[in-house]
Amino acid sequence: MDTLGLILGLKVHTADIQDRDGARLLLEKAHGSFGWLKVIWADSAYAGKLVDWVAMLKRHRWIKLDIVRRCDKVSGFKVLPKRWIVERTFGWLSKSRRLSKDYETSVESSEAFILIAMSRIMTARLAR
Repeated sequence: MDTLGLILGLKVHTADIQDRDGARLLLEKAHGSFGWLKVIWADSAYAGKLVDWVAMLKRHRWIKLDIVRRCDKVSGFKVLPKRWIVERTFGWLSKSRRLSKDYETSVESSEAFILIAMSRIMTARLAR
């Protein structure tokens, strides 16, 4: 998603794929479509092989993967920069009744209902 919290692309995958591997699937899909992307923010769960893979992409065009890490010195809840954007968008999407639980039997229908809910959110913003 972009810095406004609007979805640029999504990839729903099965539970046997780790999130960082799923991110690679999404970035492969978005690599050609969103050539204007310069920085991608991710949390520490995406550190490791994904950072190396994005560094390999750097050879083809300039792109940076920033890992937003939580400071170990802070105890309790702390809002981290850029990560709250994703959580806020998840909150918007959870207001959709169909997305409140996982009713879908295929990843394609899950992706479709997320896009429908996001289209509704964006249309409501335009209508204001």
